[in-house]
Amino acid sequence: MKKREKLTGEQRRQYIIELLKKENRPLTGQFIAEKTGVSRQVIVTDIALLRANDEPIIATNRGYLYMQEMPENDRYRRIVICKHPPERTEEELTTIVDCGVTVVNVIVEHPIYGDLTGSLMLSSRYDVAQFMNAIQQKGATLLSVLTDGLHLHTLEADSKEKLDIAIRKLDELGILYKEA
Repeated sequence: MKKREKLTGEQRRQYIIELLKKENRPLTGQFIAEKTGVSRQVIVTDIALLRANDEPIIATNRGYLYMQEMPENDRYRRIVICKHPPERTEEELTTIVDCGVTVVNVIVEHPIYGDLTGSLMLSSRYDVAQFMNAIQQKGATLLSVLTDGLHLHTLEADSKEKLDIAIRKLDELGILYKEA
């Protein structure tokens, strides 16, 4: 988009939706700000307004994604319960993505706030490495630390077989949670 004319807020938000829909990768707020000629903070506000209007935009640690609707028979989802110490997080995530499965999110049940969900959208070793690097560089803690390592993941794949394999491998690693 050229900076020929200043867009109204509504025009800019429509452009943001179009931009996100064209991409299969996360776009940073800074990138969108540069494309639209406004500050990153304006984009953060625009995204919040779009989400309040039920636009399926999610924020990941790598930027914003527009969750495209897919025919239900093309994608399969399962929620798994895992438990492990923080130092096994990379092993867990890499095991999942190596099976061709996307780690959509992480969910923990907080005693005060209820379910806390963090968007991940990790589909490759590169994504996992970027996520782990961001955790380390920012000195952030994993959500699972709040629940002594117990957490859920929503997993998504293009076949049930891939999900089955990923879950079996998590079980073999002792990461899949089993009640005592």
